[in-house]
Amino acid sequence: MHAHPDDESINNGATMAKYAAEGARVTLVTCTLGEEGEVIPPHLGHLAPDRDDALGPHRVGELAEAMKELGVTDHRFLGGPGRYRDSGMMGVEQNERPGAFWSADLDEAAAHLVAVIREVRPQVLVTYDPGGGYGHPDHIQAHRVAMRAADLTPDPEFRPDLGRPWEIAKVYWNRMPRGVIVEGFARLRRDLAEPGRLPFTQVAAVTDVPGVVDDYIVTTEIDGTDFAAAKAAAMRAHATQIAVAEPYFALSNQLAQPLLATEYYELVRGRREEGSRESDLFEGIPGLSDGATGLSDGATGLSDGATGLSEGTTSASDGTPGTSFEVAQNGTGL
Repeated sequence: MHAHPDDESINNGATMAKYAAEGARVTLVTCTLGEEGEVIPPHLGHLAPDRDDALGPHRVGELAEAMKELGVTDHRFLGGPGRYRDSGMMGVEQNERPGAFWSADLDEAAAHLVAVIREVRPQVLVTYDPGGGYGHPDHIQAHRVAMRAADLTPDPEFRPDLGRPWEIAKVYWNRMPRGVIVEGFARLRRDLAEPGRLPFTQVAAVTDVPGVVDDYIVTTEIDGTDFAAAKAAAMRAHATQIAVAEPYFALSNQLAQPLLATEYYELVRGRREEGSRESDLFEGIPGLSDGATGLSDGATGLSDGATGLSEGTTSASDGTPGTSFEVAQNGTGL
């Protein structure tokens, strides 16, 4: 489950494209329309919240184009489009505006996600860490809602009207290993030193990258090298928010940072083999073999989600492992 349109492509774009291409069903849940975002292209500046306040509907269209680039066909807004509004950065008055996601009742918001999980029945959920990756209130709230929904979904006493209980096998948080991002910034600085090579002039800091942690915390890496172009195209579709010059990009602050096709996660619920990092979000899930699309006879190769939802597959029969959600997040997916 993801907080705003564009978060899914930045965080999980290669992962989502990879699993979708392999036949997994990828489900993305986005919490807001991103109404409070800044606008990069001058000719679209009138969309800004302090002018026409029309950025949200425009970003819905950008997200639809991004999902086409990633091959994701199942995308939902939490509670329906516009149910929750972008809360702005931490400490601004928009945090407390009626309808702001940050001020939403946790169980009410989680119930919307429970309904999706019980319908899609994912094996995997991807979301942000407790700090939302970088402290944005909507990212923090997305984490809280995703984790709360993961707790409530298997409870038969919670909202039976929302569908049959379902327990997600694995929950991941988006992460970025410090060593990888430091190396990426070193490469960026070398490229910027070549006059005219890039349209950017300034470099972001490691602290500007969401979810950076010491390398040992990362449990899982998904090699999306074959889907780097799809990820870049999806990010480029979010033209109000992102400027892309592969293999780099910049947000509205115009500070360049690496665009990475390998994406990283921390497994926080579920089992994995000790030792080396996982290379598949579905590794070790009963009923699956050789990844997301290795299903037993009679099962349907579907799914993703997270925080967005997470990626996964659905089973054709009741009681067997179900479809994954990403985003993640967002998820990827849920």
